[in-house]
Amino acid sequence: MKKAFIVANWKMNPVTFKEAENLFVSVNKGIKKDKGIEVIICPPFVYLNFLKKNQKGEKGKIRLGAQNCSSQEKGALTGEISPVMLKKIGCEYVILGHFERRKYFSETDEGINKKIKLVLKNGLKPILCINEILQIKKDLKGISKKEIGKILVAYEPAWAIGTGKACDYTQAKKFNLLIKKVLGKKHPTLYGGSINAQNALGYIQKSEFSGLLIGGISLKPKEFIKTVELFYNK
Repeated sequence: MKKAFIVANWKMNPVTFKEAENLFVSVNKGIKKDKGIEVIICPPFVYLNFLKKNQKGEKGKIRLGAQNCSSQEKGALTGEISPVMLKKIGCEYVILGHFERRKYFSETDEGINKKIKLVLKNGLKPILCINEILQIKKDLKGISKKEIGKILVAYEPAWAIGTGKACDYTQAKKFNLLIKKVLGKKHPTLYGGSINAQNALGYIQKSEFSGLLIGGISLKPKEFIKTVELFYNK
């Protein structure tokens, strides 16, 4: 099996540094370094630098990502986080266009496009989330094929986010093939939406995704580790 990407989106959790440390340490100890798997943890902004220090020489075992960023490098933009800042504290990935950002914060394809360009400019790798195929062309407008090759594209069916109702493998595969029809057969794609240790591997083996974007169970160390272990030596 080709390289698998397992992305943990902690969303707005946990609520204390101690809980974040315990969660990170548990996952870091529980998974083993495997060249065939890239585990990426995306915590709230306030924990990024703290968790970077907790990697303790385990570089390559767990990567760090952010859940969002600004479309500007600097300026009078209260409450925003620049991709320049993320790069400097050790982030490698940034989730952009997540369904919750589009729904609750009214993020547009135009704005997401600007963020992707700036993230790429600063040497970070975007994880672009979509739930409609038309979003791809809008979100990637004006970006070269070479740069697009650095982007992970995650399919998140809106009705599966946080509902416990995962997309069936056949439907997920159909959408995956639509993405690859636009971006190319070898483009890395992820599935996200109500993933658990029981259904995770099926999205790789049956739906032909390159990895997973995991929400709820990424906060449960044992279940998350069990999910990652499914991909060892595959």
